[in-house]
This record gives sequence, C-alpha cells and structure tokens, in this order.
Amino acid sequence: MINSRSDQDPKLGSRAADTPDLSDMRPADDWVARWLPPSWGPYARLCRLDRPVGTWLTLLPCLAALVQAADGWPTVLRIIVFSLGALLMRGIGCCFNDIFDRDIDKQVERTRFRPLTSGQLSLKNALWFVLAQLLVCALLLLALNPYSRWLALALLPIVIVYPLCKRFTYWPQVVLGIGFNWGMLMAWSDTRDAVPLGAVAMWMGAVLWQVGYDSIYAYVDVHDDQKLGLRSTALRFADKGKAWISGFYIATIALWIYGGWAIQMNWPYFLVIAAIGIHFSWQMRVFSLARPDRNFMLFRSNMAVGIMLLLAALAGTVAAA
Repeated sequence: MINSRSDQDPKLGSRAADTPDLSDMRPADDWVARWLPPSWGPYARLCRLDRPVGTWLTLLPCLAALVQAADGWPTVLRIIVFSLGALLMRGIGCCFNDIFDRDIDKQVERTRFRPLTSGQLSLKNALWFVLAQLLVCALLLLALNPYSRWLALALLPIVIVYPLCKRFTYWPQVVLGIGFNWGMLMAWSDTRDAVPLGAVAMWMGAVLWQVGYDSIYAYVDVHDDQKLGLRSTALRFADKGKAWISGFYIATIALWIYGGWAIQMNWPYFLVIAAIGIHFSWQMRVFSLARPDRNFMLFRSNMAVGIMLLLAALAGTVAAA
C-alpha cells in the first residue's frame, strides 16, 4: 500500500500519523460476513451489497421522479422494477469499476480489501457475475415501454466507461452523476412516454448534486490518486473545493426549483427544497480538506438529501392533492 503520509500538497491538507484507517471494506466487520455463506461474501462485496448508501443514492432520486411523473403514487410494478434496476445497475457499475481498477485498488488505502484486489475472487468469476446481473437487467426491460428500453441500452456504455474516466479527465464525477441518475429520465419515459424539459432539469440537478457529494468523497483518495497519476474533481478543485462544491450545490437547488415549477409541483415541494438547501449549507460548514474521516460522514449524509427529494415530490403531488 502506498504510504501517502509524507511530501503531500499542503493545499489539500495533510494526514497525521494517527489518521484513522480509511478502508471502505473490512471483510470481518460487516453483515455479509455474519449472515451470508462464505462463498457468497466476495460477490456481495463486489456489487457493494454491504455498502447500501450508493444504492439508495441511486434509487431515491428515481423514486422521486416516478412520483412526479405519475403526479402522485406510481404503480407498484414500476416501484419494483425501478428498485431492482437501481440495485442491479449500481452493482454492475461497481463490478466494472473493480475489474478495471483491480491493480490500482491494491495501492489505495480505501480500496485495498476489495475482493478482486485482495484475491478473494478471480477475474473470471467476476466477469461471469457481471454477465448474470446484465441478464437479469435484460429481463427487467420486458416490463418497460420501448422508449425506456432504448434509454436503458444507452446507459450501459456510460456505466462501463466511468471507471476509465479518471485516467484521462478530472471530471469522472460528471460521468458518474449522469449514470447514477439515469433512472430519473427513464421514470418519465416509462410513465409518460415523454421526458419534458422540467424532468431534464430535475435530472441535471441530481447530476450536479452528485458531482458535489462525490467530490467530497474523492478528497478521501486525493493523496493516493496523486501518487498514481489518476484524476478527479478533488484534484482539480484542490484547496478551492469548498467554493466549487458550494457552486454545484447552489446550481442543484436552482435546477430543482426550476424543474419543480416547470412540471407544476405544488407549493409544499418548494418548502422541502429549501430544507435541502439548508442541509447543503450545513455540509459546507462541516466540510474540511484535512478531515477525510469527516468527509465519509458528509458523503453518507446525502442519504438525507435523497429522502428529502422524495418527500418533496410527494409534498408537491400527493400531500397537496
């Protein structure tokens, strides 16, 4: 593992000798180890079943879009299909990420225990696992209309190319945001057979929101990325991270206000969006380049934003009906 505790860029903060262990995967310390058969554990960790925050951050904006597109409660079938789709596509994205980065991850403090890196799983078995997930996704497409199927097919290359982006651009978080929130567009296409401008604005807001919170997350890896010659928004922003991320959060709120107005959300929607703005302000007060352990907490706190976005959609439709 790279020792990144010396000769670091002072603009990005420094790690003290007593910095906490930042590994995001400890095989002996999660529900997977306690409840699943040992042979299943590496597969569950490969698709991040033991780290559900990413799945919820994918699903919650999609559920909000389903509510907005239905102008109330979506059908149970759509909730099930889009929930499974979010779980699977997030898992597939994580699998591709670990497959492409298997040699890099062993040199990064946060990722050194991942299944492919640590030898718990072979590359061949990982590829078979990805194929199995893709086949299940193909079956889910049968429950969607033709417009949404084409959108789903357009998502696959985005999911595949994302892990490679940090090799040639400082903006991989943009690609990640596009892919993670693609289900919002599909929610409209499947419900209304159309994606209006207001829905696109809501999606763009979610993309910029993710660029913001994933940049916070990227600061955890910034020193290792420097050593390896990789790129991220954290390295692009350097010591101006708070200003950049604040800008993305402000743009997110602006787009969600416009999107809500364009799709005719009722007034309670805008009250909840204001609460999200307050939460963003709190994140920026707490955010620190020198505290990567705190950045983990801030990343996870965006679960609250996803929940509030869903509540905003419900408040703007069901609650005000």
